[in-house]
Amino acid sequence: MLIDCPPSLGLVTVNALVASQSVFIPLQCEFYALEGLSHLLKTIQLIKRKLNPALDILGIVLTMYDKRNRLTEQVEDDVRSVLGEQVCKTVIPRNVRMSEAPSFGKPALVYDINCRGSQAYLKLAREIIRKEDIRIDAPAQTAA
Repeated sequence: MLIDCPPSLGLVTVNALVASQSVFIPLQCEFYALEGLSHLLKTIQLIKRKLNPALDILGIVLTMYDKRNRLTEQVEDDVRSVLGEQVCKTVIPRNVRMSEAPSFGKPALVYDINCRGSQAYLKLAREIIRKEDIRIDAPAQTAA
């Protein structure tokens, strides 16, 4: 089950973290997003320590990624240097077609499956599935 929460650390988000096995974090390539990520990671550690010891970070995905923007590169460097393998290899680019989709009342994949943004989300889905398969198989391999 996937629980989508607002980008805040209110009661809804805290309750979702308590009820979850893992958390997947989209991170906009913006300065203030790094500050928010820091607060979220502290909250996850607190919840893990006090309320839900099984909570793990499944991954962090960089969104609104624009390789022409120096800030994007700085955010990526900072996050990857601190969080390493928790950051997905796939990034979600800033994409006009993705921005248009809601105004047509459609998900991006339905609106234009061939745009760069949609293709990136499909690639991300494959990466998450592979990561989850490895995570599920790991305990069985260590027990053998």
